[in-house]
Amino acid sequence: MSKNALIQYVEDQVVVKDFPEFKAGDTITISYKIIEGNKERLQKFQGVVLQRSGSGATATFTVRKISNNIGVERIFPIATPFIEEIEVNKVGSVRRARIFYLRGLRGKKARIKEGRR
Repeated sequence: MSKNALIQYVEDQVVVKDFPEFKAGDTITISYKIIEGNKERLQKFQGVVLQRSGSGATATFTVRKISNNIGVERIFPIATPFIEEIEVNKVGSVRRARIFYLRGLRGKKARIKEGRR
C-alpha cells in the first residue's frame, strides 16, 4: 500500500461532523466534552477565531478569549469527537486570514467590526 493510499484510507475513516461555516474574525462558542474519570461534562469556550488551518480531516482552528485579563488561546482540530457543537455568535469583518495582530491589542482596540454573510 502506497503512502498516499494509506493517507486516503485514514482520512476516509475519520468522521467530520457538519459544523457551521466560520472564518477568522468570527466569534464562536465551542461546546467541548471533558471526560474526568467516568464522568462527562460539556465546557463552553467562547472567543474570536484567529485562524483556520489545513483542510479535510486534518483541519484545525485557533480561538482566543480573554479570561481574567489574560489572553487564552486554544487550538481545536475539526475532526475531534470531543466537540459537540459549534455556534457562530457574531460574524466579523476582517481583511486577513490570520489575525494574530489581535494578540497585541487590549480593550476597545481589540474590537472587530461586525460583518454580514
